Amino acid sequence: MSESTNETTFRAAREGFHWDGVETRRYKDEPNAPYREVTRQILFSDPRLKGELRYFEVAPGGYTTLEKHEHMHAVLVLRGGGACLIGDDVRALKLNDLVTVPPWTWHQFRAGKDEPLGFLCLVNAERDRPQLPSDSELAEMKRDPTVRAFLEGK
Repeated sequence: MSESTNETTFRAAREGFHWDGVETRRYKDEPNAPYREVTRQILFSDPRLKGELRYFEVAPGGYTTLEKHEHMHAVLVLRGGGACLIGDDVRALKLNDLVTVPPWTWHQFRAGKDEPLGFLCLVNAERDRPQLPSDSELAEMKRDPTVRAFLEGK
């Protein structure tokens, strides 16, 4: 986007949670970051705000990568439902729920089996790279039966 302070951007909503002029992309390009059936759209990015607003859609039965990183983000559910893991807390997600992910906190979002999960995500435009759990970190997380059931999609 331009550095001009007079610039106005309007992106008309289209059917199916898409917006004019916004490309739907793969969630991630990293081959070692496990996820299933997720797309992303960058709706807004401007260096003057230093933030980025993105829309993610997780298909029924899909999930984002289990990861942690230095940057925090805020997630607002716009479509469907599912569940999320934030640290060791598993929560059901429904329309209009807001989730804040603190820095260095393990997190993952999962769609329900019968409907997609669509959410806005607000993050820093310049972010650090996510870290995936080691085998021992994953084993430690799975010691909690609720977290284990979430991670196994049950």
